[in-house]
Amino acid sequence: MIDFNNIVKRLLKKSGNVIFKKDIFDIIDPEKKDKYKSKLDKTIYNLKNKWIIIAIKSGVYIIPTEEDKLLNKVDLIEKYYIKLLKKYISYFVWSSYYISGIKALEIHDKNYSIPEKIFIINRNLNKKIILWNYEIIFKTISSKKNSRTTNLYSKFSKFVELKKIESLEFRVSSLELSLVESAVLWSIDESLNIKLLRKILKKYKNNFDNSVFYEIWRYKYIMSFNRLKELSKNIDEGLYMIFLDIIKKNWGLFIGEGLRGF
Repeated sequence: MIDFNNIVKRLLKKSGNVIFKKDIFDIIDPEKKDKYKSKLDKTIYNLKNKWIIIAIKSGVYIIPTEEDKLLNKVDLIEKYYIKLLKKYISYFVWSSYYISGIKALEIHDKNYSIPEKIFIINRNLNKKIILWNYEIIFKTISSKKNSRTTNLYSKFSKFVELKKIESLEFRVSSLELSLVESAVLWSIDESLNIKLLRKILKKYKNNFDNSVFYEIWRYKYIMSFNRLKELSKNIDEGLYMIFLDIIKKNWGLFIGEGLRGF
């Protein structure tokens, strides 16, 4: 039979961490895995009953500290959100990803709060993970020109920085790329975070690597550059002229003052 006490002993050494069902199965003696695979669910049921693990959702568990046992599921998700995020990213896409959009821009602004939605740009996976009221959205990004669809992950993944959040390292789109991404309306039900965009434009107006902007527009986000042009008009003339020049290079695709989302 499965050595239940050995599993408990090994899990307790990892208290305060997130695990998946697969991780529990991996603890079983490799020589016995095939034989006892059918008994894994019963083992997990017993682990939950003894508070060795707490289920966050099907197949996802916290190995709780004593203090965690007093928390409800919502509080546990919020406490372990960063570890849950890292676990999902590592499981699905390993290191081939970057955090994009508003959350990436907030991270550059040292705001590490839990977002309602976080976008994980990667090469191949489109998938949504729901944790209570929070969404982790794995998303591919592409551009269609001349009837050809191009996956842009390899183009944009070079504009990535490593950021530490709660001692864990994440790949985050660069300040320039995250600014442009944040000027995108991902849904008709959402509006732009104009306050944050203006703040970043003012704060970093002399620190942007403008060559990155000139690289990005070749593939995507011309609407974003139109919005950034309008926002920068009363913030910094140099930035305004850069965004204006980019739009002119894109055959003058101007979108006027009444930009959707403003």
